[in-house]
Amino acid sequence: MRPTIKTITFPDEGLLADVQPIPEGITAGVWDFRREPEGIALADVDAVVLPYMNAGEVLSELRKAESLKLVQTQSTGVDGVREAVGEAVAVASAAGVHAAATAELAIGLILASLRGIDKAARDQLRGQWHHERRTSLADRKVLLVGVGGIGREIARRLEAFEVVLTRVGSTARNDESGHIHGTDELAELARTHEVLVVITPLTEATRHLIDFRVLAALPNGALVVNVARGPVVDSEALTAEVVSGRLKCAVDVFDPEPIPADHPLWRAENALITPHIGGNTTAFHPRIVQLLRAQLQALADGGDLQNLIHPWKA
Repeated sequence: MRPTIKTITFPDEGLLADVQPIPEGITAGVWDFRREPEGIALADVDAVVLPYMNAGEVLSELRKAESLKLVQTQSTGVDGVREAVGEAVAVASAAGVHAAATAELAIGLILASLRGIDKAARDQLRGQWHHERRTSLADRKVLLVGVGGIGREIARRLEAFEVVLTRVGSTARNDESGHIHGTDELAELARTHEVLVVITPLTEATRHLIDFRVLAALPNGALVVNVARGPVVDSEALTAEVVSGRLKCAVDVFDPEPIPADHPLWRAENALITPHIGGNTTAFHPRIVQLLRAQLQALADGGDLQNLIHPWKA
């Protein structure tokens, strides 16, 4: 049975203002995790909305809210939250909010790398014109690791590019779109695919899921795209393959972040790097506000919350 939640904090005044009006029966305040909450006593905080950026840096503060019952993230990933609050506290994600934007970036990274747009941008700064035949996304064999909300959006967008798509989930199964392979097949599947796209959540099961075996199995010249979480891919193994020139990568995430200034990946000709911007677009704010308003109404009405990743323990 879900506990009653009457108080909730937001990480900044702007977000609190944008979700107004607060439904009757719910009291809202601001807690930026650097000082005491405003509008609600810390001892009375039932639920919190985490900040979007650098949420991992404030997770240790959640233990101070002794009455905490719910944590709402503004990100799709919830890695580290359950560990910070324990099993008695429920965790809800912002799944769906970032799906379109992250799928856009995944496609953009694939196209930019395959078609040499990153190289052309560097040549432009030097006033150099290099005409050469590049690889088309059309007819490529794409291995998509992750079949959740963002994975589905990436797959839907890839349809327009006439690729041969293979999907991989945690376990082998079928759905309305066809067969999903299990992660135990990854190394074998990698042998015949030219583009590997990673969009799976970070869990203990997926940490270094894309390891040296999977990367070594990819054919020469294959492209690795990571828009998931950095630790899903073995950074050392990926860097070695890319720096050697055997593989290419286009990554929005990495382990660690930010990538150290002296890291060899920055100087690799075959690397395209964006600074973890997958979901941070103009689509984010209106969509997170819409989700939070729905969550507030559900709390007030006693209805079901969306994206409840870790429910309350009975």
